[in-house]
Amino acid sequence: MEIRNWGLGSCGETVAVKPLEKREGEKKLKKPALTRAGSGFAQFSTMEADHQHLSASRADAESFMSTVETSAHSAHSAQSVCHPIVRPGSFLTLHYRMAGPHGMNIITTFEGKPATLSLGAGELSPALEARLLGLPEGTRATFELAAGEAFGERNPELQQWVARKLLNQLGEPDHPYSVGDVVQFPTPDGMGQYAGAVHQAKGPGDAVQFDFNHPLAGQPVVFEVHVIGVL
Repeated sequence: MEIRNWGLGSCGETVAVKPLEKREGEKKLKKPALTRAGSGFAQFSTMEADHQHLSASRADAESFMSTVETSAHSAHSAQSVCHPIVRPGSFLTLHYRMAGPHGMNIITTFEGKPATLSLGAGELSPALEARLLGLPEGTRATFELAAGEAFGERNPELQQWVARKLLNQLGEPDHPYSVGDVVQFPTPDGMGQYAGAVHQAKGPGDAVQFDFNHPLAGQPVVFEVHVIGVL
C-alpha cells in the first residue's frame, strides 16, 4: 500500500511527501519453516532473519515520519515569508515615478515620502493600475506604456481661455502667469481639484489660456514603481 502525505508548499500550493520506498534487497517476511532435529521439532529457522527485517522496517517508518515533520515545518516556514499580492481594492504604500519620452520626470516620490492610495479609487489611470495588479509586496519594476495608453490622446477642446476676473477670484489678484505654470482649479462641487497648465499667458481682455490635458496625454510614458506595503 502506498502511503502519501499531503501538505502546503512554499506559498500555499499542495505538495505530496514522497512515499516510503522499499529498501534495496528487502524481501517479504517468509512463513517460518519447521525443521526436524533429532526426535523433536526445532525452533523456527527464520526467526532471527525476520527480526532483522522488522527492525529495518521500523527504522524506515521512523525516517518517514521525520521526513513528514521536516516537510511540514519547511512548508510552514516558507508560507510565513510569502508576500501579499496587489489585488483590486488593495490599499498600497509605494514609491512611483512617471516620465515622458525624453526621460524628464513629471512626478516622482522616490526622493521623499512614499504615496498611499487605494486601487480602483481613480488616483491612478486604469492603465497604470493594471500594471500594479499581481505584483508582490516589495517588488520594484519599470513599465513602458505606448503613446496615449496611460492618459489617452490629447483633446484640443481641453485648451480653454479663463477670464482674468475668475482667476483673481480663485487665486492671487493680478498674478503674473507664465507659459508652463500649473494652476489648480476647484471642481464644480468643491470636493476636489483639477490642474491646468498655462498655454498662452496673454489673450483677449487679459484672459489666460489653459491646457487641461494631462501633461503626458498622447505621449509614451515610463512608469517606475516600488511596492512597499499591500493591505
